[in-house]
Amino acid sequence: MRVVVLNFNGGTMTAKCVEHLRRVHYPDDRYEIVVVDNASADDSLEAIRQRFPEVEIRANTVNGGFPANNLAMRDLEGVDHVALINNDAFVEPGWLAALVDTLEADGALGAACSKLVLAPRFLELSLSAPAFVPGTGDSRELAVMLRDVVVEGRSCRRDAHFGRGGWGIEHDRDGIFEWASGSSVLRVPVGEDQPTSVTLRLQAERTKDVVIDGGAGQVTVVVGRRACDVVVPVAGTAYDVVNNVGSILYEDGAGADRGWLERDLGQFDEPSDVFAWCGGGVLLRKGYLTDAGLFDEDFFLYYEDTDLAWRGRALGWGYRTAPGAVARHVHAASSDATSPLFAYYVERNRLLMLVKNAPRAMAWREVWRFVLVTASYARRDVVLPVLRARRPTAVQVRRRVGSFLGFVRLLPRMLAKRRGLRRRQRVADRELVAWFVAR
Repeated sequence: MRVVVLNFNGGTMTAKCVEHLRRVHYPDDRYEIVVVDNASADDSLEAIRQRFPEVEIRANTVNGGFPANNLAMRDLEGVDHVALINNDAFVEPGWLAALVDTLEADGALGAACSKLVLAPRFLELSLSAPAFVPGTGDSRELAVMLRDVVVEGRSCRRDAHFGRGGWGIEHDRDGIFEWASGSSVLRVPVGEDQPTSVTLRLQAERTKDVVIDGGAGQVTVVVGRRACDVVVPVAGTAYDVVNNVGSILYEDGAGADRGWLERDLGQFDEPSDVFAWCGGGVLLRKGYLTDAGLFDEDFFLYYEDTDLAWRGRALGWGYRTAPGAVARHVHAASSDATSPLFAYYVERNRLLMLVKNAPRAMAWREVWRFVLVTASYARRDVVLPVLRARRPTAVQVRRRVGSFLGFVRLLPRMLAKRRGLRRRQRVADRELVAWFVAR
């Protein structure tokens, strides 16, 4: 058994990850830990060498992205299974045994999936305010903009999220924000010692009253065009939120975490077959990797696990969740989900994966749809503001155009890979498409 941790400037988190792996309830002589380093420039690799001399280190000379895991997945002589765990995920003691039990119970399984929960626990705040509909093709009901969340003097905007009523991260010249609807629920991450208050930075399109309840009584504040800080008293019992229990694919080819941002109420405590697995915490059978191959190094970052899972599905392999294999994940610790890097690879690689694996009509439909949506954003964010003598906001358009150009550059290689995969495919497209989820 080999457990692989990928490190890139992981700081103290990689050492913490390895420390948790050394505590699993599994015989020491039955698993080994390999840390693959992606040409880190910090001292994280030296810290591993000093603290865990028994851990094997395989150092990459360049940053190979997530497919650098291949460095520890090619030489599998004497290895029956390979586990992957993110360096920003911290396993509970029963993690490895639960994965092994699941995989060994069914020889048709290529992978057993962890139950990943977000590292912090959360408290809820409800927000309500008068909403408006922007129009001009935007039918959303928008009420107030959330720009920051501060807990005990530290910004935790990246980890806070809307459990209901949020419209996703957007960008303007003042930074990132997210619109909340007229009635929304905001989840705020907290530590072991719960705070008595949190501070929200809010803004609106006009002056309005916003009612906020953090469990310690309602407060009503006036929010307007200039961003303001609002202190909200909080109380209640913090709870876990699901990150991933296997992965799904929507009908438009977008991958997603199964259970993403659901409050953990035990709804995933029974094993389930899933379309795909998440590389953040999974156990892979050696025979599956021999058959389906390793990560596609053209992807570099994002969708490489879904691509490999799709390839395995097309060859007849199955995947199942192991609910007892729990790990707490610091989501996007090594890559900011609001960054240009994230946007570039997610958009580019979704199209690459579809051209490589999907039914032809589906793949080209989504490529064309990407072009049309980009044109729509250009009209909304660039053309209309210029016509109205306003300052345009071209951030999103530039990012999408960059992703599409990256896709076009790799398109010939994906088409060549597609031809090879089609020759080996054992499962009909209609059976694979039956797994896809409607939005």
